[in-house]
Amino acid sequence: MVEVVLVVAIVLLLAGMVGSVLPAVPAGGFSLAGVWVYALFGSEPLGPLTLGALTLAAVGTVVVDHVGGPVAARLGGSSNRTAVIAGVVGFVLLFVLGPVGIIVGIVGTVFALELSEGADAETAARRAVYTAAGVLGSAFAQLLLTGTILVAFVVAVVVF
Repeated sequence: MVEVVLVVAIVLLLAGMVGSVLPAVPAGGFSLAGVWVYALFGSEPLGPLTLGALTLAAVGTVVVDHVGGPVAARLGGSSNRTAVIAGVVGFVLLFVLGPVGIIVGIVGTVFALELSEGADAETAARRAVYTAAGVLGSAFAQLLLTGTILVAFVVAVVVF
């Protein structure tokens, strides 16, 4: 019979993977919860090395989630103010336009704010594209991390 705690842990880990491509869903948080639900309540211990590695990967996912877009905006030349405002607008537009709202909100906001701060259209567009690439790259990195956490967890618990 399959252990209920194992099923709950795997469901949380799968939710982490889904959350990595859906905005405003804490992918790393779900993955971390899945690992620790099993670590605390599962029938077999994970072992300190496995638990530490999975925890570190999940925390890394949380960090990637929160800093991907703003770091890309800064690397593209946008100010901290522009990056923060673009993040807020993207989050608000999530509820208006769905997941597309984040990209439209962030790119449009970076572009508009850069123009209003005196950048030419080409520079504003380049900075907006950098920011969009950061947001999409962050989602891809989260998907890789949460997928790796899931596979490593299943191998550690089911195979060994």
